[in-house]
Order: sequence, then structure tokens, then C-alpha cells
Amino acid sequence: MKIGNEALVIARHISDFLNTYAPSQKTDSMHTLKSYQTSLALYISFLESIKGITQTSLNRKCFERPFVEEWLGWLAANRGCGPETCNNRLASLRVFLKYLGSRDIQFLYLSNDASAIGRRKCQKKKVEGLSRDAIKTLMACPDTKTASGRRDLTFMILLYSTAARLDEMLSLKAEQLHLEQAKPSATIIGKGNKVRTLYLLPKAVAHLRKYMKEFHGSNPNPESYVFYSRNTGSTRKLTQPAIAKMLRKYARTAHEICPDVPLTLHAHQFRHAKASHWLEDGINIVQISFLLGHEQLQTTMVYLDITIEQEAKALATLESENDKKIQPKWRNAAGTLTDFCGVRPMKK
Repeated sequence: MKIGNEALVIARHISDFLNTYAPSQKTDSMHTLKSYQTSLALYISFLESIKGITQTSLNRKCFERPFVEEWLGWLAANRGCGPETCNNRLASLRVFLKYLGSRDIQFLYLSNDASAIGRRKCQKKKVEGLSRDAIKTLMACPDTKTASGRRDLTFMILLYSTAARLDEMLSLKAEQLHLEQAKPSATIIGKGNKVRTLYLLPKAVAHLRKYMKEFHGSNPNPESYVFYSRNTGSTRKLTQPAIAKMLRKYARTAHEICPDVPLTLHAHQFRHAKASHWLEDGINIVQISFLLGHEQLQTTMVYLDITIEQEAKALATLESENDKKIQPKWRNAAGTLTDFCGVRPMKK
């Protein structure tokens, strides 16, 4: 069985995209990287199980528009994927095909083909935020007699007061905090390396000053992550799973006091909450769009829904606010197409 040169090139680029380019150049988000991995694994599984593609027959035609459209239909019919999931899978495949075309001009047309495929219509989802009572209850949960409790409280206060994305918060370095200025602020680096300045309220500043002195000393290393792993030191930021575990722990405690706190609490709900509370407090939606780092005002409009639902509860303004060592399989002539392309097999 002889593997064609084009098959080798495609398999090598899949491996390089998943294990080198995407983690180092495209995103730090664990969820986005997992989405790329899952989408490509599903596509390769579709080629192998439905289209009968093998290592000897893999070529550029396998990524042309008819194949991609049939794959989307297969996702919906055979795997029960809804329109939003199909759109997310298509978006991930588009990112890979754009990368493929940038590495080899003979594949450039594939990205244009995929871009012409229309997104499926989705039912608009309501954004789930947190009430002010829920925020206040969560802030009261950390044990401030312990170092970890003080760190967790500072993290939640900053997450809420800035409405920053989780990865933006975890990527925050000491040099991005400007606490001694007349108007203290944090410089946030968002999606696409877009920079925005977020001014901090007195309570957030007070907690940050105490936290920085305790965890970073009087002369912090400018390159140190503000919130770092105590096991690996200030040059390694906290992981998203660690934050998810921490928030779920406090959610269990807070839920018993305030049922508004969901047991499935996640970091993005702090962002939703702050956006809706800004609206309730009369801040212009255009200003909120800038504060959230949204490219399009339409993205911010979803928060109008939750502020109407939570209006009755707004009694007062709350001041407080993996493995990169995967061995490329494209040199191995034996095994399945999934092995050959270096992606994890998907369950049928």
C-alpha cells in the first residue's frame, strides 16, 4: 500500500496545525483548541467511515465543498448535532483550511470554497447572567483568612468589575496593572490582540494592591502573571480547569444561601452579569460594547434580554463588583485514516 504525496502533505499539515500552530499562534483557549481537535477528528472519521477514504486515496478533493456540505448533513442526521454545533464545527474546519492554504498555495481554493458555505439558522439563545444578590453572595464565600481565599476573592472581584473574558484575566501580567495612577486601570489584551483600557473602581483597586503585595512582593516582575499557579511559580498562569473547579466550589456554598447562584457556575457568567448590570445602571450600550471588547454592536445586544428579566431584582447598585507531545502519525503507513492524520478517533 503506497501513500500518495498529497496525502502525506495533508496529514502533516493537520498534525502541525493541531499541535504547533493553533496552540502557539492562534489561541490560548483550551476550549477553542479542543473544538479544533474535535472538529477535525469528526471530519476525518466521516471521510473514513462514510466516504471510504483511506491513506492511499486522501487528497485535496476530500476537502472540497461537496464533501464539507455532506459532512454537515451527516453531523446533523447521524450525530444529532444542532445548527449551532454544526456552525461551530464548520468554523473550526474553516480555520484549518485557511491555515492549509497559507502553507501551500495549491490548497488555497479550499478555504474559499468553505467560506461560501452558509451557516445554519439558529434559534437565539438567552444569555444567562447572575443577579446582584448572587454576585454579592459569591463574594462572601472565600475564606479571607487563607492565602488561597484572598486570591480567589480578588480574582472574582476583578473578573466581575472588568467584565473581562476568562483567558484575558488569566493572561493578565503585572505590567498591565496601573494601580498608582490618578485613575487606576488594567490594560486588557483581547481577541485578535486588540488592546483596551478598563478603569478600576476603588474596591477592586484596594483588593488588588493587597493581593499584589502578598503574592508578588514590593517589586513585582513585570512579566509575572497576576494570577499564577503556586505550584509552578509566577511565570505560569492559572489554568482554566483550576478556575472552573474553584468557581464550582463556591457555587455549591453560595447556592444554599442564594438560589440565584447556579450550581453550574462558570467564569463567563460574571461577564454576562456585569454587562447586564451596566445596562440596568444606565450605561450606553455602545460604551458597554467597547468595555466588553466586542467588534460588533450586535454581539452586545444579547444582553438586553437578561437585563429586562432581572430588572425586578436590581434593588441596589453593587459596588463590589493537552498534550503537545503527540507523535505525528503521518509517516506511519499502517493503521486507520484517523491514525494517519494524527487525530483522536471519535465514538460512533
